[in-house]
Amino acid sequence: MARSDDVVLFDLDGVLVDSRGPITSCINQALAAHGLPERDPAELYQYIGPPLLSAFAELVGAPVDSPLVVRCAASYRERYAEASLTETAVTPGIVDTLAALDGAGRRLGVATSKPRPFAEPLLEVLGMRRYFAAVAGPELDATGEDKTTTVANALRALGATGGAMVGDRSFDMVAARAHGLRAIGVAWGIGSRAELLAAGADRIVATPAELPAAVS
Repeated sequence: MARSDDVVLFDLDGVLVDSRGPITSCINQALAAHGLPERDPAELYQYIGPPLLSAFAELVGAPVDSPLVVRCAASYRERYAEASLTETAVTPGIVDTLAALDGAGRRLGVATSKPRPFAEPLLEVLGMRRYFAAVAGPELDATGEDKTTTVANALRALGATGGAMVGDRSFDMVAARAHGLRAIGVAWGIGSRAELLAAGADRIVATPAELPAAVS
Protein backbone atom coordinates (compact mmCIF):
# COMPACT_ATOMS: atom_id res chain seq x y z
CA MET A 1 0.00 0.00 0.00
CA ALA A 2 1.04 3.59 -0.62
CA ARG A 3 1.86 6.06 2.11
CA SER A 4 -1.50 7.03 3.49
CA ASP A 5 -0.85 10.76 3.57
CA ASP A 6 0.05 11.41 -0.07
CA VAL A 7 -3.37 10.71 -1.66
CA VAL A 8 -6.01 13.39 -2.19
CA LEU A 9 -9.45 12.44 -3.51
CA PHE A 10 -11.79 15.00 -5.05
CA ASP A 11 -15.52 15.03 -5.56
CA LEU A 12 -16.38 16.25 -9.06
CA ASP A 13 -19.69 18.16 -9.12
CA GLY A 14 -19.51 21.23 -6.92
CA VAL A 15 -15.77 20.90 -6.25
CA LEU A 16 -13.86 20.59 -9.51
CA VAL A 17 -16.71 21.93 -11.62
CA ASP A 18 -19.92 23.95 -11.40
CA SER A 19 -22.44 21.66 -13.03
CA ARG A 20 -25.63 23.15 -11.60
CA GLY A 21 -26.85 24.41 -14.99
CA PRO A 22 -26.65 21.19 -17.02
CA ILE A 23 -27.71 18.93 -14.14
CA THR A 24 -30.84 20.89 -13.22
CA SER A 25 -31.88 21.41 -16.82
CA CYS A 26 -31.47 17.71 -17.56
CA ILE A 27 -33.44 16.73 -14.45
CA ASN A 28 -36.29 19.00 -15.52
CA GLN A 29 -36.22 17.69 -19.08
CA ALA A 30 -36.40 14.13 -17.75
CA LEU A 31 -39.35 15.00 -15.51
CA ALA A 32 -41.18 16.73 -18.38
CA ALA A 33 -40.51 13.80 -20.72
CA HIS A 34 -42.53 11.58 -18.36
CA GLY A 35 -45.38 14.00 -17.76
CA LEU A 36 -44.13 15.27 -14.41
CA PRO A 37 -43.94 18.93 -13.37
CA GLU A 38 -40.63 20.73 -13.67
CA ARG A 39 -39.04 22.25 -10.58
CA ASP A 40 -37.31 25.54 -9.89
CA PRO A 41 -33.59 24.99 -10.58
CA ALA A 42 -32.60 26.18 -7.09
CA GLU A 43 -34.88 23.52 -5.60
CA LEU A 44 -32.92 20.87 -7.48
CA TYR A 45 -29.46 21.84 -6.19
CA GLN A 46 -29.93 19.51 -3.22
CA TYR A 47 -30.01 16.57 -5.64
CA ILE A 48 -26.52 17.28 -6.97
CA GLY A 49 -24.27 14.82 -5.19
CA PRO A 50 -26.48 11.89 -4.18
CA PRO A 51 -26.85 8.92 -6.55
CA LEU A 52 -29.13 9.77 -9.48
CA LEU A 53 -31.69 7.04 -8.82
CA SER A 54 -32.05 8.19 -5.21
CA ALA A 55 -32.60 11.76 -6.40
CA PHE A 56 -35.35 10.81 -8.84
CA ALA A 57 -36.94 8.49 -6.27
CA GLU A 58 -37.35 11.44 -3.92
CA LEU A 59 -38.48 13.78 -6.69
CA VAL A 60 -41.22 11.51 -7.99
CA GLY A 61 -42.12 9.83 -4.71
CA ALA A 62 -41.49 6.29 -5.90
CA PRO A 63 -39.11 3.48 -4.91
CA VAL A 64 -35.57 3.73 -6.25
CA ASP A 65 -36.06 0.60 -8.39
CA SER A 66 -39.50 1.56 -9.72
CA PRO A 67 -40.04 1.70 -13.51
CA LEU A 68 -40.77 5.45 -13.39
CA VAL A 69 -37.54 6.25 -11.55
CA VAL A 70 -35.52 4.06 -13.91
CA ARG A 71 -37.11 5.71 -16.96
CA CYS A 72 -36.47 9.21 -15.60
CA ALA A 73 -32.82 8.34 -14.96
CA ALA A 74 -32.45 6.94 -18.47
CA SER A 75 -33.93 10.13 -19.99
CA TYR A 76 -31.63 12.26 -17.86
CA ARG A 77 -28.52 10.35 -18.88
CA GLU A 78 -29.38 10.49 -22.57
CA ARG A 79 -29.48 14.30 -22.46
CA TYR A 80 -26.70 14.77 -19.92
CA ALA A 81 -24.15 12.78 -21.91
CA GLU A 82 -24.02 15.71 -24.34
CA ALA A 83 -24.95 18.63 -22.10
CA SER A 84 -22.25 17.90 -19.53
CA LEU A 85 -19.50 18.30 -22.11
CA THR A 86 -20.68 21.69 -23.37
CA GLU A 87 -22.36 23.38 -20.39
CA THR A 88 -20.14 22.54 -17.38
CA ALA A 89 -17.88 25.26 -15.97
CA VAL A 90 -14.51 24.64 -14.33
CA THR A 91 -14.20 25.99 -10.80
CA PRO A 92 -11.97 29.10 -11.00
CA GLY A 93 -8.52 28.36 -9.61
CA ILE A 94 -8.95 24.62 -9.25
CA VAL A 95 -6.64 23.67 -12.14
CA ASP A 96 -3.79 25.68 -10.61
CA THR A 97 -4.38 23.85 -7.34
CA LEU A 98 -4.32 20.44 -9.02
CA ALA A 99 -1.07 21.38 -10.75
CA ALA A 100 0.44 22.51 -7.45
CA LEU A 101 -0.56 19.31 -5.65
CA ASP A 102 0.69 17.18 -8.53
CA GLY A 103 3.97 19.09 -8.58
CA ALA A 104 4.36 18.52 -4.85
CA GLY A 105 4.17 14.77 -5.38
CA ARG A 106 0.62 14.19 -4.15
CA ARG A 107 -1.30 11.42 -5.90
CA LEU A 108 -4.74 12.61 -6.92
CA GLY A 109 -7.98 10.76 -7.57
CA VAL A 110 -11.65 11.48 -8.22
CA ALA A 111 -14.46 9.87 -6.25
CA THR A 112 -17.78 10.95 -7.76
CA SER A 113 -21.40 9.85 -7.77
CA LYS A 114 -21.51 10.83 -11.43
CA PRO A 115 -21.31 7.66 -13.53
CA ARG A 116 -17.69 7.05 -14.49
CA PRO A 117 -18.53 6.89 -18.24
CA PHE A 118 -19.67 10.54 -17.89
CA ALA A 119 -16.94 11.66 -15.49
CA GLU A 120 -13.97 10.50 -17.56
CA PRO A 121 -14.94 12.33 -20.81
CA LEU A 122 -15.88 15.46 -18.88
CA LEU A 123 -12.50 15.59 -17.15
CA GLU A 124 -10.79 15.07 -20.51
CA VAL A 125 -12.75 17.85 -22.23
CA LEU A 126 -12.04 20.26 -19.38
CA GLY A 127 -8.31 19.47 -19.38
CA MET A 128 -8.15 17.94 -15.90
CA ARG A 129 -7.99 14.18 -16.51
CA ARG A 130 -4.18 14.16 -16.69
CA TYR A 131 -3.89 15.14 -13.04
CA PHE A 132 -5.72 12.09 -11.71
CA ALA A 133 -4.21 8.64 -11.25
CA ALA A 134 -7.69 7.15 -10.80
CA VAL A 135 -11.30 8.14 -11.43
CA ALA A 136 -13.88 6.19 -9.43
CA GLY A 137 -17.61 6.42 -10.01
CA PRO A 138 -20.53 4.05 -10.46
CA GLU A 139 -21.11 2.30 -13.76
CA LEU A 140 -24.23 3.25 -15.69
CA ASP A 141 -26.02 0.09 -14.57
CA ALA A 142 -25.15 0.52 -10.90
CA THR A 143 -28.15 1.02 -8.64
CA GLY A 144 -27.57 3.42 -5.81
CA GLU A 145 -23.84 3.00 -5.15
CA ASP A 146 -23.19 5.22 -2.13
CA LYS A 147 -20.25 7.60 -1.74
CA THR A 148 -18.56 5.47 0.90
CA THR A 149 -18.35 2.61 -1.61
CA THR A 150 -17.08 4.94 -4.35
CA VAL A 151 -14.34 6.27 -2.08
CA ALA A 152 -13.36 2.69 -1.21
CA ASN A 153 -13.05 1.95 -4.93
CA ALA A 154 -10.88 5.03 -5.47
CA LEU A 155 -8.55 4.08 -2.61
CA ARG A 156 -8.32 0.54 -3.93
CA ALA A 157 -7.45 1.79 -7.43
CA LEU A 158 -4.69 3.96 -5.95
CA GLY A 159 -3.42 1.23 -3.65
CA ALA A 160 -3.86 3.57 -0.69
CA THR A 161 -5.34 3.28 2.77
CA GLY A 162 -5.75 6.94 3.69
CA GLY A 163 -5.14 10.57 2.81
CA ALA A 164 -7.69 13.34 2.30
CA MET A 165 -11.12 13.68 0.68
CA VAL A 166 -12.26 17.05 -0.70
CA GLY A 167 -16.01 17.46 -1.13
CA ASP A 168 -18.96 19.82 -0.92
CA ARG A 169 -21.72 17.63 0.52
CA SER A 170 -22.36 15.64 3.68
CA PHE A 171 -21.96 12.38 1.72
CA ASP A 172 -18.32 13.28 1.00
CA MET A 173 -17.53 14.02 4.64
CA VAL A 174 -19.25 10.84 5.86
CA ALA A 175 -17.34 8.76 3.28
CA ALA A 176 -14.05 10.40 4.24
CA ARG A 177 -14.51 9.64 7.92
CA ALA A 178 -15.64 6.08 7.18
CA HIS A 179 -12.26 5.45 5.58
CA GLY A 180 -10.15 7.44 8.02
CA LEU A 181 -9.46 10.22 5.53
CA ARG A 182 -9.01 13.89 6.40
CA ALA A 183 -12.43 15.40 5.55
CA ILE A 184 -12.06 18.72 3.75
CA GLY A 185 -15.18 20.69 2.85
CA VAL A 186 -15.30 23.46 0.24
CA ALA A 187 -17.37 26.61 0.65
CA TRP A 188 -18.01 27.13 -3.09
CA GLY A 189 -20.09 23.98 -3.65
CA ILE A 190 -23.70 22.98 -3.03
CA GLY A 191 -23.58 22.08 0.65
CA SER A 192 -23.62 24.70 3.41
CA ARG A 193 -21.00 25.08 6.13
CA ALA A 194 -23.55 23.73 8.60
CA GLU A 195 -24.11 20.60 6.48
CA LEU A 196 -20.39 19.98 6.12
CA LEU A 197 -19.59 20.53 9.80
CA ALA A 198 -22.48 18.36 10.95
CA ALA A 199 -21.16 15.56 8.73
CA GLY A 200 -17.72 15.74 10.29
CA ALA A 201 -15.62 18.10 8.16
CA ASP A 202 -12.16 18.59 9.67
CA ARG A 203 -11.78 21.88 7.85
CA ILE A 204 -13.68 24.03 5.35
CA VAL A 205 -11.77 26.06 2.77
CA ALA A 206 -13.08 29.18 1.06
CA THR A 207 -10.96 29.00 -2.12
CA PRO A 208 -9.06 26.34 -4.09
CA ALA A 209 -5.79 28.10 -3.21
CA GLU A 210 -6.29 27.01 0.41
CA LEU A 211 -6.45 23.32 -0.45
CA PRO A 212 -2.72 22.42 -0.54
CA ALA A 213 -2.28 23.51 3.08
CA ALA A 214 -5.61 21.99 4.17
CA VAL A 215 -4.87 18.49 2.87
CA SER A 216 -1.36 18.32 4.34
